[in-house]
Amino acid sequence: MTADAVGAVEIGGALARLRRATGLPVAFGGLVESGRPQVRISELSGTTTAALRSLAVTSGSGLGGKAVALARPCAVTDYSSSRQISHEYDVPVAAEGIQAVLAVPVVVRRRVRGVLYGALRSARPLGDRALGAAVAVARDVEQTLVVRDEARELLAAARPERTRTGENAVWEQVREAHAALRALAPRIADPELRAELLAACGLLTTPPRAGGVTLAPREVDVLSWVAAGATNAAVAERLGIGPETVKGYLRSAMRKLGAHTRGEAVTAARRAGLLP
Repeated sequence: MTADAVGAVEIGGALARLRRATGLPVAFGGLVESGRPQVRISELSGTTTAALRSLAVTSGSGLGGKAVALARPCAVTDYSSSRQISHEYDVPVAAEGIQAVLAVPVVVRRRVRGVLYGALRSARPLGDRALGAAVAVARDVEQTLVVRDEARELLAAARPERTRTGENAVWEQVREAHAALRALAPRIADPELRAELLAACGLLTTPPRAGGVTLAPREVDVLSWVAAGATNAAVAERLGIGPETVKGYLRSAMRKLGAHTRGEAVTAARRAGLLP
């Protein structure tokens, strides 16, 4: 999965969280296109038309373009009449029937990578609570993209002799499959089928060295998702456990592996044959 594809998936997943956190009925967003000063809106949630889909928002133009140019959240009470923004996109906004809108940039390593929007179909102030909740969702996306970037960099550094086209994507798919299968295993009531599934997961890893580090199954589960680029909150959701429990498993695994960061723990686990 390419970086842009991963980013689009994260943006799409964030929209449902944004709607829940803010109470806003409409959310949409997209990524800054590579090599172009514009955001392409690709993900929609709660919309009733396709008017906003694939809309290219130029940096500095409209509300989202202003958020990109300033690298900070922006909001308007009534999009069509606001004097705080330019109005190149009034037609698609009006077609969707939204009025109060907020736009929060997703900033990774000091570069705007995308924008999350939330909107109401009436003209009224959105308030600090809604804006703060939207910013929190954007920060989660930022953390996920940072971890994904670090994972790709670690993979590239660990396999410099391999070609960069195709190989990394294949390994990333293997790791995501490994994490998903391990997360599925505890839900299987049949012990024999569960054991077979975990054995299949083992085929995706190299045989562990004799006398090497041993991790608890849940520690492996957590590290598998961390290796796939998931945040602690996402790991908790996928494994059906609390965020603090995830942190506990991660700390324990890091201690056993002699690691000081998430990235070091993933690298050490791979070297020990515990992860693909």
